[in-house]
Amino acid sequence: MDNHAQGALPSQIIRELMNAGFIMSAEDVNVSPASLDLSLSDEAYEISGLLLPKAGEKISDLLTLMGAQPHDLSTPLLCNKMYLARLNETLALPSTVYGYCNPKSSTGRLDMHVRVLADGVPRYDSVTPKGFTGSLWVAIHPKSFAIQVHKGTPLTQLRLFTGDTRISEFELEIALKKYQMVYHEEEDRPLAYEELLTNDQDGALILTAMIGEGVCGYVCTAEKDQVLDVKNVGGYDAADFFAPIYAEDGVLKLKRDKFYILSGAERVRIPPSFASEMAPMDERSGDFRSHYAGFLDPGWGWGSTGEAHGRPFTLEVRPFEDLVVRKGQPIAKIKFERMLAEPTVHYDTKASNYLAQSGPKLGKQFR
Repeated sequence: MDNHAQGALPSQIIRELMNAGFIMSAEDVNVSPASLDLSLSDEAYEISGLLLPKAGEKISDLLTLMGAQPHDLSTPLLCNKMYLARLNETLALPSTVYGYCNPKSSTGRLDMHVRVLADGVPRYDSVTPKGFTGSLWVAIHPKSFAIQVHKGTPLTQLRLFTGDTRISEFELEIALKKYQMVYHEEEDRPLAYEELLTNDQDGALILTAMIGEGVCGYVCTAEKDQVLDVKNVGGYDAADFFAPIYAEDGVLKLKRDKFYILSGAERVRIPPSFASEMAPMDERSGDFRSHYAGFLDPGWGWGSTGEAHGRPFTLEVRPFEDLVVRKGQPIAKIKFERMLAEPTVHYDTKASNYLAQSGPKLGKQFR
């Protein structure tokens, strides 16, 4: 690895760090093209509130202050309760490497809010500064229904970096033309830079909402005491937890504090030399949260050799005020990140529950 290069670490380098002892207790099966799934240990607590550590403080030393009571993972995590679980993986990163975490796609689609806490790091989802050494924990907050998790369940993923991976607006315009990274939602052609509806001039893309005929998304209708087991892939009738929503007079009407699964209109494809992360929408776009799971691996929508024409992002949306959403309205923002090297296997060449995604897609537990 070139110590002067900057970028996100691909799977083969993540495995090198595991084999060399910089990442401990990680399973090879949890390595993705540009991330490592972090898995639950059997040490879990129900807590009364979250507390970020100060520099030098271990999370385990703060359990009393968080009102921690032991929780047996053989029983469900209840809706609107907050839990804290130690992750199996521990880190002693090289002096040139740092990391950030994102919830996994299926976690977000179940309206489960998760955030990683790291020893001595006063920020959520951050494994910083470079050369971090310590334990990782995850805070879990089911917000729509109860969730059954298990020892070894991956709810979040770690991404590792050697330096700033963001691209400039100039580099974005070049990448869009070179790699045809965004396709028109209806016409089978790539969008040119000047066709982007809105742009914050910060090297990121604004996606618009998919509004059309037929199902435009889903709203969660589950009772808070319903239980979903994350291991039961394909085991649930979607109608028991979600109801389809449709446009009325060309608009979607979203209610405050409801949980929705929607879709971006544009079809995005990510070349293997890039990864992509959802960025928070500016409050000028509306008072809502448009994603929980905010990361896509290299090769999303790319096909095995670049032949594919992208696929839309699924969005987890929770409005904090009643919203009326029209076709073409900004709904999500994505930024692209440079990879330090292309992964040996990218997203569209590995097994995934979401390869056939072509619109709003519920979690893999639903038929």
